[in-house]
Amino acid sequence: MAVLISDELLSLHNLNEKALREELACILYDKEILSMGQAGKMAGLDRISFQKALADRKIDIKLDQNDLLQDLQTLKNLKLYGNRE
Repeated sequence: MAVLISDELLSLHNLNEKALREELACILYDKEILSMGQAGKMAGLDRISFQKALADRKIDIKLDQNDLLQDLQTLKNLKLYGNRE
């Protein structure tokens, strides 16, 4: 699906296509319409850059149980968690 927004309208609000895509992606993520991966892809940003974009807008990162378990496994793999001797 394509949405056509005139350059004139964007420039009136000091936006360009990239900035608008980022704003929309953040809004759709905040409303839980898109996942972080989907929203980051829409914005054209990697995960860390998208998380920064969310932080800049004071939007909380939403994690579910699977996200937390994956993060814990990553920390274990990096030997940053769980290997206390």
